[in-house]
Amino acid sequence: MSKALFQNGSYINGQWLTKGNTFVVDNPATQVTIAEIQNAGEQDVLEAVDAAYKALPAWRAKTANERSSILRKWFELIMQQQDELATLLTQEQGKPIAEAKGEIAYGANYIEWYAEEAKRIYGDTIPSLANDSRIVIVKQPVGVVAAITPWNFPNAMIARKVAPALAAGCTFVVKPASEAPLSALALAELGEQAGIPKGVFNVVVGTDAAAIGKVLTQDSRVAKFSFTGSTAIGKLLLSQCASTVKKVSMELGGNAPFIIFEDADIDAAVQGTIVSKFRNAGQTCVCTNRILVHESIAKEYTQKLIAAVQNLKVGKGSEEGIDIGPIITNKAAKNIKCLLAKSIDSGAKIEFGEIQSNLGENFLNPVVISNVTQDMDIAQNEIFGPIAPIIKFKTEEEAIKIANDTNVGLAAYFYSRDIGRVWRVSEALEYGMVGINSGSVSNPAAPFGGIKQSGMGREGSKYGIDDYLEIKYLMMSGLEK
Repeated sequence: MSKALFQNGSYINGQWLTKGNTFVVDNPATQVTIAEIQNAGEQDVLEAVDAAYKALPAWRAKTANERSSILRKWFELIMQQQDELATLLTQEQGKPIAEAKGEIAYGANYIEWYAEEAKRIYGDTIPSLANDSRIVIVKQPVGVVAAITPWNFPNAMIARKVAPALAAGCTFVVKPASEAPLSALALAELGEQAGIPKGVFNVVVGTDAAAIGKVLTQDSRVAKFSFTGSTAIGKLLLSQCASTVKKVSMELGGNAPFIIFEDADIDAAVQGTIVSKFRNAGQTCVCTNRILVHESIAKEYTQKLIAAVQNLKVGKGSEEGIDIGPIITNKAAKNIKCLLAKSIDSGAKIEFGEIQSNLGENFLNPVVISNVTQDMDIAQNEIFGPIAPIIKFKTEEEAIKIANDTNVGLAAYFYSRDIGRVWRVSEALEYGMVGINSGSVSNPAAPFGGIKQSGMGREGSKYGIDDYLEIKYLMMSGLEK
């Protein structure tokens, strides 16, 4: 591991924080401490906001090509260090090394995408009602952007926010999750090497989430706030932003249905389930949470799913050939086991698997359960673990009703070969993203985000940069011919 990539303090105004008390970061697979991190507090985040505010005029004054070149260099450095960054990510977060490499590339692809989009922030002209006037629309950076990101994708969730912000001409302050802050600090190091000026990209790492969050949401110098995390915390942060009427984007919880209709390719649906349900040990906001299967194919699908799940290997993410790594903390593992126990008490049946692995408390085996009903806690709450609950349905209308019976609407998936059904179900599902005959929906070219209580705004695609821009209308009059 390169010493430069392994930093242990916040990055503020181009400097590494070296003062104050510390907190530890543990490897979730071994529960051994891998780093002691300087614990930033309220004063440190104020300094970061101040640095971003002061750096804003010079950064937004750069041409689109200048910002694009720096982002492109950042992308190249990240990909050159992909293996080292993946190793660091696996150490702090636990996901299998192959998945970690995929996350590094996934995050870097957002930086590459927005390096190009920086040059495509187009304005507009609108026909005027008078011959001596013109209506012109220009887009300008919103200003200082603050973000709070989660532990499950400690590299990509930052890249997905910072890339469009910097491309638009904004400056940035991010608080990564204290469970997995090392990937964020490594990004800051490579950003500095790429030529990002001091104050433009700041990383504040600390355990006092309430104090840091209060500054990021209530400081009037912050023009936009972005958050990825739970719906409950998102609501709190959203209310805190109200005092300064910030521009806000929220990517919150999900409860993704995975529907298999009777005309589906069952083998393809099983593979899609494996991808969607068990990636990152089920610890993603777009993971399948409920599997809805038509009653006529439920037995065949379940048998084939169990056969596929049997091949999944649980273990330390640093080992080759591992499919499912550890759960992030003991507390999270206990919550998952509690959800499973409640579902069994309510009448669900374990078709395959024993949840607790003999590898340690943080390791959970994949489990397939049947006889699940929509009113069970396991169907109403995000599992965030490797449990696959199967719910049977009889009709297309029933499947849609069950799928939409939730107050969130991030991602949904369904398998069907009926083109009419594809359109009907796609339009009827109350979700921001729908995977059709696919268990994966994320890529930089597509707008990522949800509806209902899954949040607001979009990340990625040409639409994602809009959240970091303000539209200004210019009325030009007195233009006599």
